[in-house]
Amino acid sequence: MNTFQYRVAEIDGDYANLERTDAPEEGYKLVARALLPPEIKEGTLLLYEMLQYRILDER
Repeated sequence: MNTFQYRVAEIDGDYANLERTDAPEEGYKLVARALLPPEIKEGTLLLYEMLQYRILDER
């Protein structure tokens, strides 16, 4: 199963535009906020694996 890292580029109502950190040239991926952790904000780094998104520790 694939694992990807995303950055929340923009939040627009019930959706968020995510940008892959390793392939920004692919453009944004529009994802319903219901599928994302509720604590996200613009700039948050997310890990996508096993069909789930989780916030990466930003230490």
